[in-house]
Amino acid sequence: MIGGVLRGARRILANLKPIKVPDGPARSFRDLWPGDAARGARLLRGEFEVQGTVRPLRPQDADGGPGDWGGGGGSAAWRSAAHGFAWLRDLRALGTDAARLRGRALTADWLALASHEALAEAPEVAGARISAWLGHWDFLAATAEDGFRKQLMQRLAQDARGVVAGLPAEAAHRGALVALKGGMAAAVALEEETWLARCVRFLPQELERQFNPDGGHVERSPTAQLLALQDLIEIRNLLHGAGIEAPSQLAGTLDRAAPALRLLRHADGGLSLFNGTREEQAAIIDLVLTQGQSRGRAPTHLPETGFQRLSASRTLVIADCGAPPTARRDATPGGLPRGADRNAHAGTLSFEMSVGRDRLIVNCGAAPAAEGEWRDALRATAAHSTLVLADTNSSELKPEGLGRRVEQVEADRQEANGAQWLEASHDGWVRQFGLRHRRRLYLSESGDDLRGEDVLEAERDVAVPSFAVRFHLHPAVVASLQQDEQGVLLRLPSGVGWRLRVKGARVAIEESIYLAAEPRRSQQVALYAEAGANSLQWAIVRASMGTPGGAEAEE
Repeated sequence: MIGGVLRGARRILANLKPIKVPDGPARSFRDLWPGDAARGARLLRGEFEVQGTVRPLRPQDADGGPGDWGGGGGSAAWRSAAHGFAWLRDLRALGTDAARLRGRALTADWLALASHEALAEAPEVAGARISAWLGHWDFLAATAEDGFRKQLMQRLAQDARGVVAGLPAEAAHRGALVALKGGMAAAVALEEETWLARCVRFLPQELERQFNPDGGHVERSPTAQLLALQDLIEIRNLLHGAGIEAPSQLAGTLDRAAPALRLLRHADGGLSLFNGTREEQAAIIDLVLTQGQSRGRAPTHLPETGFQRLSASRTLVIADCGAPPTARRDATPGGLPRGADRNAHAGTLSFEMSVGRDRLIVNCGAAPAAEGEWRDALRATAAHSTLVLADTNSSELKPEGLGRRVEQVEADRQEANGAQWLEASHDGWVRQFGLRHRRRLYLSESGDDLRGEDVLEAERDVAVPSFAVRFHLHPAVVASLQQDEQGVLLRLPSGVGWRLRVKGARVAIEESIYLAAEPRRSQQVALYAEAGANSLQWAIVRASMGTPGGAEAEE
């Protein structure tokens, strides 16, 4: 409360001080990351896509017809992305005059119609916009009319003054790092040495706040890990280009954050789908790891962040064995949540499994920029490959993050002769049902045998409701129920078969959906246990030639 008041006072005082606004940036900038030409083409058609959610975004037409800036429609996440201007890289990827002119038209409309929307002035949104404008200055403004450039620089200086005065940002998630990065970029562009000194002074404590000792980002999201690593690389390059010695904490954080990102990748190069994550393009992830100068293999686990990686031969299992991040109940005036749990899912103890470049067991994905109902359907426990007790989420879903939540997760890992055991438990249902979920996984040294047991342990004398264990399948996997209805044959695109067998439950194949990129229909295997049962055992075993039930041949 007191910190917020002080930040507000600093912003007011900062706005009273005059600032010299140059005609253009004192130093040239270049956005490091490639855009998506397909998304750029959609922008030319008046459609803006954010993490799978598409809404109109058009400038005013030549006859003065209204554009889409003034409506304020869409979720807070979609609108913050629009106000953040990172979409300029998608127009730049097209490399056409039409794309350049569309970028200018949308920017001019924003300055005239939408620049005073509360969300646009949130520190993380303003910081993103500063970085985008400076990183695309040559594309957007270098050849534009003087009046447009002057408006752009004046607004950039105004935004930067507020962002720097408000440091350290109140947000407990990556948005605070984005604000700090934007403040640094503006300080260099406007040659404001006191601003830059202030940003560099707050950098070490922000790095400590943003990253766990194991290198994992506090949001516990593979997407947030990727984006935060990009932020670190941009900050490093920015300080180096300005001839400023970076705090030693920056290099150390980079050295830990890059391997942590490797742990969260499948062999196809994409990300595992936990906590608001979509697959992302493998080429972008490769570029980020290269720019981050990351070397070496992925670690087997992130003890503080709470992810585990089991790997044997061509089989890989990535499991979520951590408690959700810290909550913050308040939000910015524009509606952006301030807590690191803003995109958290109720997927504790879920796992994904891939074989070579083929994904087999997955989570359903995410739609972080969608409206609430659809977004929360993908955040639910049932959208993850884990146990669901009495159709109740393990953590309570709220628009700003999580309410009631898993508070304690215990994990123990053992290895011997190439085989790996993982045992983990969480307390998400202890208050409501008096039951703790414990999951045991075993991966054989050959990688051909993954065995599991899901147990509900009573904290007190209670009746155990019915429960289900769900295994969502990648859309490329073909599932067929075996004749005894106690197992399912799973066929990968390579033609190799795996068999899922169960003890202590009824087996069903049901519809599912996969939102790693474009929505795709898929299937899930659901194991149903009756009320009163407290455990079930299952196995996913590679099928070999001649195995009963029509298994496919080995590779």
